[in-house]
Amino acid sequence: MSLSSHPQRPSEVPPHANGGEADSIHVTINEEAHRLRAGATLADAIERIGIRPPFAAAVNLNFVPRGQHGSHPLKAGDRVELIAPITGG
Repeated sequence: MSLSSHPQRPSEVPPHANGGEADSIHVTINEEAHRLRAGATLADAIERIGIRPPFAAAVNLNFVPRGQHGSHPLKAGDRVELIAPITGG
């Protein structure tokens, strides 16, 4: 999936902005490659995907509590999993 196929969001960095690749990181969110601005947090990844509560979030298979989403920094190569519960009977 390329960035051009999605509307730009605040956490997204086009390749020509602010010097390009040096100002962005590549992460995997729910098994899809994404590029976020350098300094992005888990909250930025959540916003990028647009998932709404309830859901659980993990970075590199480590659960991150909801209260820490905005302060949990992401690094290049991180794997983010956002998992919504399945309801039904």
